[in-house]
Amino acid sequence: MKIKIKSKSYAEVSALSPYKNKKPCRQTAFWKFLMKTVSKKDLEDCRFSYTSEGMEKLGKDEPCLILMNHSSSTDLEIAATIFADRPFHIVTTLDGFVGKEWLLRRLGCIPARKFITDLPLVKDMMYCFKDLKESVLMYPEASYSFDGTATGLPSSIGKSLKLFKVPVIMVTTTGAFHRDPLYNGLQKRDVKVTAKVKYLLSPSEIESMSAGELGDIIKKEFSFDHWRWQRENGIKIDESFRADGLERVLFRCPVCGKERVLKGSGASLVCSSCHTNWELSESGELNCKTPGVTMPKGNYDFSYVSDWYRWERDCIKKEVTDGRYYLDIPVDIIVVKDTNAAYRVGEGRLIHNKNGFSLTGCGGELDYQQSAKISYSLYADYYWYEIGDMISIGNMNEQYYCFPKDKSINVAKVRLAVEEIYKLNIPQNVKSASAAI
Repeated sequence: MKIKIKSKSYAEVSALSPYKNKKPCRQTAFWKFLMKTVSKKDLEDCRFSYTSEGMEKLGKDEPCLILMNHSSSTDLEIAATIFADRPFHIVTTLDGFVGKEWLLRRLGCIPARKFITDLPLVKDMMYCFKDLKESVLMYPEASYSFDGTATGLPSSIGKSLKLFKVPVIMVTTTGAFHRDPLYNGLQKRDVKVTAKVKYLLSPSEIESMSAGELGDIIKKEFSFDHWRWQRENGIKIDESFRADGLERVLFRCPVCGKERVLKGSGASLVCSSCHTNWELSESGELNCKTPGVTMPKGNYDFSYVSDWYRWERDCIKKEVTDGRYYLDIPVDIIVVKDTNAAYRVGEGRLIHNKNGFSLTGCGGELDYQQSAKISYSLYADYYWYEIGDMISIGNMNEQYYCFPKDKSINVAKVRLAVEEIYKLNIPQNVKSASAAI
């Protein structure tokens, strides 16, 4: 999928009126049928099936909040099939509306700005529940999983459930991540995809619980590790390209400790510095093929991609606490301000440290600062709209998509750093307003 791009000066883009929300449209039978029909072939290819638990509790015309883990583009096809008989709206990133707002609105999509306080989104969801009497599908992780485990959730999610006062349905997929992992460059693999649909919370249960208790329930539902699931269930992935791009997730060598030296290609991950070689087996196990190497100590099993990624997070946390973390890179900049186009505005410099982000450039026209306290995570993506790996920051009026000129810069590391810096700035027992919903 691509995005409509126009080149403008930053001054021209600044003069544009920022996007203003419009009330969500009803999802008609035609558009529901179209979504299901378009999804059919892909789901047949992955032999999709699902099971239900407690769904008889949900009234036929009762609006509900559908929460779903976010693994790949297959997720929307799954939802369109499972809920084909129920009108529902889909919380969708604003950049998805660029150049195709008319279509997305008729599909029932609601625009959202990722990882920033978005009160218009909350109002839109309330309008769907209370006025349209229709359901809303949300991916509360707000981003695809990089490493096959759950992405952090907003601390305000329990408060949101108490505000909405509608039943909560949980959809958990398995196989979708391994069929089309984000790191693998849009190469789909032959993996069976399944889902479990569960009636999770009733309005009366939501009313009787505190926001904290509700948040704990949701976070428990989003506790998973797709790599462990693969191995425990004997799932074989024999595509020859299964490790392509794996350095986007595994960016630090555990043997020599260096970054930007790993390369995933075919079924192998190789360090160009210390020449250690790993093979990603058909069962998802990383087997070190270089004898005599010493791995870091600690509670890590480096045969799992997810454990290796957890070790990288701990390394970054130490960099942050020791005051060593610092990013200063040249970037190409695209701005999303409305849905007419994404605007290529020129070059700049992106700095990230314990205080947050600083983005300057466009001949001195752009100077944006973002506090580290703004959000608990970061919108970062691989191969964004087939342009490149990117880091997104911004506010309700403008969002800046920064593409590192040095292609070895790892955007996953920046996301991990944002999360660890936020934890140091905002104690975990303090509730933040910087939510995805």
